[in-house]
Amino acid sequence: MKKLLFISFVILGFSSCNMDLEPVIDNTYGDDFAFGLPVRTEGFLMNAYANIPNTVTSAYSGDFLDAATDNAVTNNFGAIYRVGSGGLTVQTDPIGGWDNAYNQFRNIHIFLERGLGPNVIYNLNDPDADMAKRINLKGEAFFLRAWWGFQLLQQFGGKTNTGEALGYAIVLNSLSSEEAADLDSFSRNTYEECVAQITQDLDSAFLYLPFEYSGNDPIFGIQNLGRANKQTTLALKARLGIYAASPAYQPDDVVRLDGMGQYSVVNGQSFQDKWVRAAEYAQEAIELIGDFSGLTPNDFNANITPQEFLFRNYHNDRALEVQNYPIRQFGNARLGPSQNLVNSFPMANGYPISDPRSNFDPNNPYEGRDPRLAWTVLYNGVELNGSPIEVFEGGRDSRSSNPQNTRTGYYLRKWLSVQPGLTDVENPGNDHHYHVLLRRTEVFLNLAEASNEAYGPMGFGPGQSQSALEIIKSIRSNAGIQNHSYIEEMAAAGKEEFRKVIQNERRIELAFENHRYFDMRRWLLPLNEDVMGVMINQEEDGEFNYDYVSVEKRNFNEVKYYYLPIPYNEVVKSQNLVNNLGW
Repeated sequence: MKKLLFISFVILGFSSCNMDLEPVIDNTYGDDFAFGLPVRTEGFLMNAYANIPNTVTSAYSGDFLDAATDNAVTNNFGAIYRVGSGGLTVQTDPIGGWDNAYNQFRNIHIFLERGLGPNVIYNLNDPDADMAKRINLKGEAFFLRAWWGFQLLQQFGGKTNTGEALGYAIVLNSLSSEEAADLDSFSRNTYEECVAQITQDLDSAFLYLPFEYSGNDPIFGIQNLGRANKQTTLALKARLGIYAASPAYQPDDVVRLDGMGQYSVVNGQSFQDKWVRAAEYAQEAIELIGDFSGLTPNDFNANITPQEFLFRNYHNDRALEVQNYPIRQFGNARLGPSQNLVNSFPMANGYPISDPRSNFDPNNPYEGRDPRLAWTVLYNGVELNGSPIEVFEGGRDSRSSNPQNTRTGYYLRKWLSVQPGLTDVENPGNDHHYHVLLRRTEVFLNLAEASNEAYGPMGFGPGQSQSALEIIKSIRSNAGIQNHSYIEEMAAAGKEEFRKVIQNERRIELAFENHRYFDMRRWLLPLNEDVMGVMINQEEDGEFNYDYVSVEKRNFNEVKYYYLPIPYNEVVKSQNLVNNLGW
């Protein structure tokens, strides 16, 4: 027993000496080792991708942002409903993503600083493949910094009480603890400085990225579809161009905001120069990406990414259907498209329904309309999964049948799958869905808008092959409207009248893609139009009559609602972080 005890002490003694002389292995990695692991290092960049919403509603508490505009209302009386009712405050803003964007900047900067050095080897066996991977990742990092920078600019760019046009606080490196603690050095850059930085990042990304991902190459193959390429880079630049030229984002010495829906151009040359730049950006993108193919219901749930989509996320589930199908079809009837939106679709002969030449029949309001109406909105009598929608009083999908049904008399069609049994209670299914982030048609709409402002409806910029009028003609022709007499009349009437045509075309084509909220604000359009719905009654002879009713007020009666507020918890940290007008 004594012998065993002595041996134990000897062992403990040697162990103690060893602890004094050698480092202890504790199964943790130091930074140098950890950042030498390519999967871990690339993961910082992948996180900046992963935080791009994969569904069209996930960024807005499960709602479409259109539900805070004149395009729709929501039956989910939560965050977006409160925004639409004028409940936006500096403390409660479900639209802006300030913290998320800066978190992604941090991920991107860590990657740029630690993921491209000689300590990280992406391919041990092939130096050329290793270099190709590095170059591509570098391009993706620049694109993602531009992407998240644009999110901040789109959401928080605006005017101040002193008439400046400001964007966000540009950050180009991961901050040390000392830098992060120096809150007074944190201030917003001018809007134009932010545009310049995003442009520089996109130009850098363009140099490093491939045209597209195809074939079986591990770096440039089809398995990487959905990551940034040259086409997405120029498409985002085209979007940036029209935002940077929009009247809401000019300083007072260029454009003065006079009131709700009212502004005055103070410096016409400076204002026009920005539209010229926007047209150049869009033309540059079109020269690379080629023509658009438009959108059809076949693209909503296709297994292969449609050619129209330049940048997209996807999800395989039934969430959109559960949220938006009528109650009778086991949905929650969440989104109600508005009568305002329905009225914006012209007749198939190209005339708006307010024009007598349209032959619009108010007793048969859905007959002979722009074909895009039928695949954007579900209206009375149209079939969903083999059963007609009944929103007339007493109909199975009306509020008189179930108070949880649509408040507007319309249901969403766009993006939904009509796969049989998808919402079946006992054996539900799933289907493929896309969240389109950049579309070819949007790039053409961007060029039409910029070209109209810079050169007029029928003018051309340097190297430009289509006028604004010709672009809108081609988009409408692709949608099934072949008569262009009306838009030709509007083009002949001048830039201001044709601007309305372009704005309406954008509203129709990009409905429920979360553009309308920001488009109305950058154009300084009136924001307080009531959201309308339809009340349908069926007569004894089976005919219907239609009455339009106000469904929801839009209480945007102050100019501050053209801009989102910088979050309160950010503003209180630094006296130099100036908030937007009125906040």
